[in-house]
Amino acid sequence: MIDFRNPDGLMHNQTFSQVAVATGSKVIYTSGQVAIDSNGQLVGGADLAAQTTQAMQNLGLALAAAGASFADVVKTTTFVVGFRPEQREIITGAKESFYRGRKPPTSALIGVSCLAKAEWLVEIEAVAVVD
Repeated sequence: MIDFRNPDGLMHNQTFSQVAVATGSKVIYTSGQVAIDSNGQLVGGADLAAQTTQAMQNLGLALAAAGASFADVVKTTTFVVGFRPEQREIITGAKESFYRGRKPPTSALIGVSCLAKAEWLVEIEAVAVVD
């Protein structure tokens, strides 16, 4: 059970919740997922939206391996190389379909100077809770 809250006094936003109160018997932490396929090949080239979509698809596979789905995600952290504020809409747009039909999880978006490989533009990790 996850209760997402947006308390008075804090900004309300359609793309993330301010607070998540989760109860369940299993907490799942994923490694950061990037835009690579099962062979380790880059997907999306220099396209931030395409890389974000692939990272989210990989995140879905990681969650499924633990018996979870995006419906169980309490928090995501997204790391973006050389982040600029105008990129937020690109990232949000690419993530949106994965949370359709539910309140979005809590979220952090962090700009970084680089990731483990120069061609990776985005890395996304999640925490999920299931019963």
